[in-house]
Amino acid sequence: MSAHQYDEGHTVAGWTGFGIASVGSVVLGVGVCTVSAAFLAVGLAIGVVSVLVTWALHLAGWGKPPGRRPREQWGMRERDLAARQGHPGCVGCRLAGRGPRTAEVPTHVPVVGEPEPAAAADSVG
Repeated sequence: MSAHQYDEGHTVAGWTGFGIASVGSVVLGVGVCTVSAAFLAVGLAIGVVSVLVTWALHLAGWGKPPGRRPREQWGMRERDLAARQGHPGCVGCRLAGRGPRTAEVPTHVPVVGEPEPAAAADSVG
């Protein structure tokens, strides 16, 4: 049970990403203090890995959708079963190609030189 009144995204994906990013920040800090390009590069690479790991865990259902969840889903061990379909308004899901498709597919693609559908209907009748 959470001691917090609100659902702040305490998830496996969030905490794992935070832990990896913390290690990357420490390595980056060592690189700044020692003026080492190698440490700076490794620290930045670890930061990128933390983003990718967090994203992968979110897509696997160990993250949370944007917004509030019901209180019974606040636990760390609660997996989000709706992650496969994608979360509405979730950038990570959209980047992975999940979620609702909002773009309309045209039913008729005009050919060059073809009259407009409304003009064609007027000329026939």
